[in-house]
Amino acid sequence: MESVQAIKQRFGILGNDEKLNRAVEKAIQVAPTDISVLVTGESGVGKESIPKIIHALSHRKHGKYIAVNCGAIPEGTIDSELFGHEKGAFTGATQTRSGYFEVADGGTIFLDEVGELPLTTQVRLLRVLENGEFIKVGSSKVQKTNVRIVAATNLNMFEAIKKEKFREDLYYRLSTVEIYLPPLRERNDDIHLLFRKFAADFAMKYKMPTVRLEEDAVELLQKYRWNGNVRQLRNIAEQISVLEQERNISASILKEYLPGIGTNLPAVIEEKKKESDFSNEREILYKVLFDMKSDLNDLKKLTLELMKHDSSKVKEEHEGLIEKIYGNNDEEEVVPEEVTDEQLEVLQIPQNNVPDKQDKYYFAEEIEEEETLSLQDKELELIKKSLERHNGKRKAAAEELGISERTLYRKIKQYDL
Repeated sequence: MESVQAIKQRFGILGNDEKLNRAVEKAIQVAPTDISVLVTGESGVGKESIPKIIHALSHRKHGKYIAVNCGAIPEGTIDSELFGHEKGAFTGATQTRSGYFEVADGGTIFLDEVGELPLTTQVRLLRVLENGEFIKVGSSKVQKTNVRIVAATNLNMFEAIKKEKFREDLYYRLSTVEIYLPPLRERNDDIHLLFRKFAADFAMKYKMPTVRLEEDAVELLQKYRWNGNVRQLRNIAEQISVLEQERNISASILKEYLPGIGTNLPAVIEEKKKESDFSNEREILYKVLFDMKSDLNDLKKLTLELMKHDSSKVKEEHEGLIEKIYGNNDEEEVVPEEVTDEQLEVLQIPQNNVPDKQDKYYFAEEIEEEETLSLQDKELELIKKSLERHNGKRKAAAEELGISERTLYRKIKQYDL
């Protein structure tokens, strides 16, 4: 059995990271068997190298090796590509065609981006894994194949299973052995080594001197997140090699080729923002309710004073309160001449139970006893009134209440209106 270093050199794999070495070691160990393998890792980490190692070190090395990018094949033709079709099976099927599983019989198939397979195709693939059987599109004849399947994905498979985008039974059949390749940002010591290798390759390709990084540029290179991993690093090395006249690259020059410097914020910020927006709406609604409750109490007290005392004297004593409730209107004096039935109804006092004017505190005590302090009740009352005023139109009612239509809809459901 070849050593890990010898295999890495043979397949052009650079780096001495412990996780990378462990991945290569697992590939070497599993190669002589026919166990299905699932290679996981972010896009651009070099997952395609693992199935090549497995095939080259297996007893199938003289058979065919076919790599299929499942995400690049349209959903309508993926079954035909993998399993073949009979003549006339669909429009355009002018002749019988053999699929990849038939062509690769005795060899290895690498299914890249296997998480992108449609659910119907996943059922067919599961049958191949279980008993080596498949049926061509448009045929009823069961065929057998003897292939080794190595799959790869950059998706979180458990999330895909939870969202019912990937079959759980297929996942466990594919991942008999799972090999994980770490992202470039977790291989900090390998980043500069890879850049130098790429720079040397491009210098030879384009017949120009090799670019070199200054110390501050190396430090920046190692701190960068590298969302595109090795593929992104290779592209940047090529851009710098071709475009820069200066062969010694400083951090200021390197920054121009690194997108998103200083803006690599985690996506969870957006979720916090949404929560904050809802919290602000709720606080505004509570403030409106408190203000309305305060104004209503002031109005009741003022009305009682006007009923029991001389209106001009009350106006003079409570000038600030009157201005707050009715506004500053010098042209028209607001003084109720008598207590109407409607005012009594607002005050929640029966017509036949108006107390004697000598009782100074009776009214205030009755109000305090009967008034509800429940925010929920006030909120429900406001929503009902607003909906009635706008004939059930939620958008207009939401604008009047100062809340979003979505929040109003949730309140309607909450109170079962």
